[in-house]
Amino acid sequence: MTLLLIIIVLALIFDYINGFHDAANAIATVVATKVLSPFQAVLWAAFFNFLAYWVFGLGVANTVAKTANTSEIDLTVILAGVVAAIIWNLITWWQGIPSSSSHTLIGGFAGAAIAHAITIHGFSDYTVLEDGVQHTKHWYDIVSWYKAGKDGGMPSGVVIIIAFIVLAPLLGALISYIISIWLLNASRKSILPKLFTIGLMIVSIWFVYGQMVPFEKIEKPRFESHFWSIVFESHNIKWFLVAFIILSISTFALIFSSLNLHKADAVLKKMQLLSSAAFSLGHGGNDSQKVMGIIAAAVAVYIKTSGVDIMNLPEWLQVVLPDDDKGIKGAMPEWIPLACYTAIAVGTLSGGWKIVKTMGSKITKVTSFEGVAAETAGALTLYFTEHFKVPVSTTHTITGSIIGVGLTKRVSAVRWGVTVSLLWAWVLTIPVSALLASLVYWILKVFL
Repeated sequence: MTLLLIIIVLALIFDYINGFHDAANAIATVVATKVLSPFQAVLWAAFFNFLAYWVFGLGVANTVAKTANTSEIDLTVILAGVVAAIIWNLITWWQGIPSSSSHTLIGGFAGAAIAHAITIHGFSDYTVLEDGVQHTKHWYDIVSWYKAGKDGGMPSGVVIIIAFIVLAPLLGALISYIISIWLLNASRKSILPKLFTIGLMIVSIWFVYGQMVPFEKIEKPRFESHFWSIVFESHNIKWFLVAFIILSISTFALIFSSLNLHKADAVLKKMQLLSSAAFSLGHGGNDSQKVMGIIAAAVAVYIKTSGVDIMNLPEWLQVVLPDDDKGIKGAMPEWIPLACYTAIAVGTLSGGWKIVKTMGSKITKVTSFEGVAAETAGALTLYFTEHFKVPVSTTHTITGSIIGVGLTKRVSAVRWGVTVSLLWAWVLTIPVSALLASLVYWILKVFL
């Protein structure tokens, strides 16, 4: 039990570090454009980090919890993964490198699990009993590398997470580029951009309406009223936000051509508050869930290794990992998400000024126009990846979005020397974290 409590405390410390390490993602552009002072910006971002508690589900948490097979690892594996993630996060923060806290955690978890498998089984095959059937496995099968999606849905596993090292920033760059081109055309006195905008508004409303969960399918309605239960269902809130973001920008696009430069800039600065808030929500929802997943995995491993029946555990530790194949629904005590969202919000309040400088000025010069486009693109990317339960890097996403905005001016507007350095940090994060976690695991095994 002591080791489990240490892991929970360290996981929350990692969540706090994640907050100040990644604070730059949400506040860099609003600070660079002087919409908010640094203190106001972190306060704004922290508030929406915490607000994500009421918006997002536990899809990403479930994915992270299943990075390694919890029936084959022990608590030392999870402890090593968290310690390695904390070390790498602090090193990259100290150097001002906007690396991914998400990939650090997943790389550490996977690396420690592989070290455990090698320690127990060597490089030989071994057999395990699962559901009364013996299966032959290789040492590397301890990590969930790839699992096909149920009913043709989104696949999961470490391979998918690695793929999104490339896909998340590309998606962010593409969306921010499209938003920028759209708004640039909307600034001209032409009827075609306005027709496009009206069409986009209609399609967005139709699409979001189709994503709504009706009252009959809500497992635990929050209100007796059907209307308010639908409005405040977490899944629905997320899609309401998507609609609100798109409709807000669309409204601005419709009036953009009638505004002079000064008025347009004033409106864009106010819109930056909206886009920054939207991105902070996505950041809180995406990154806090990863720590929830680690805590859930730790509890599941403790139950397995201690032989304690889950019903004999204190109520605050009764965590159940979902299993779609067996029809088991996950369960998590409320204190876990509440603690994780609080930790990341407090971390964001602490700020990460070294990384703010890199994100806000070194990649490309950011104005209010670029800030709105980049943060909106980043927020939409995070919302959609969270919908598909894919843990992505908020750092990679916003960096790609800023690059996409820079490309609308000219290719040379992006400082590619800085960008290439960031790419190397992204590529190396998972393997370096995995190796570091392996070393930490073998050191811990001497004492535990």
